[in-house]
Amino acid sequence: MPTVVFDVGNVLIRWDPFRVYREMIPDDEKRTWFLQNVCTAAWNLEQDRGRSWEEGVALLVASHPEWEAQIRAYDERWHEAVPGLIEDSVSVLEELKGRGDKVYAITNFSREKWAECLVRFPFLQSFDGVVVSAHERVIKPDPAIYRILLERYDLAPADCIFVDDSARNIETARQLGMKGVHFVEPIDLRAELSRHGVAF
Repeated sequence: MPTVVFDVGNVLIRWDPFRVYREMIPDDEKRTWFLQNVCTAAWNLEQDRGRSWEEGVALLVASHPEWEAQIRAYDERWHEAVPGLIEDSVSVLEELKGRGDKVYAITNFSREKWAECLVRFPFLQSFDGVVVSAHERVIKPDPAIYRILLERYDLAPADCIFVDDSARNIETARQLGMKGVHFVEPIDLRAELSRHGVAF
């Protein structure tokens, strides 16, 4: 039986930082500019790589003091960017677990927010193994983070199906010998997993 390996953000829980700023920065163009030039994806990834939110916010405030309130909101109001579960995906995970399958996860996530999400979303504690980028100080799509999972939990790449919303992350998984499901809604995750040999 194949082993399913999940990403978390935008596969199991929704994440959209624009949600935090719809009221703070009402102008669409200015809001987009802010998230492309101040609180950038690259800046956020450094928290996923292990930098503390305190340090990341301080560095950005020093560079962009005129945006201090908005920068701090990215951290302090982070959970507003995570409105809830992707119900179908969580039901697939729970079905797999309920019948005794082992399930794993590789996720780019900051240390602080991961700890908070384990409390907010208890199902995240149900994995048989999870590799969190901030804990390892390496982020997808670096092949090293996939190898950590495979070696730590003695998994054969050919037996694994990796589900992620990023095409780059899926490509790395495939290069390492894993199968990949690119998670883009609308998607029938059960059907996609069935194509790779998972029975439902």
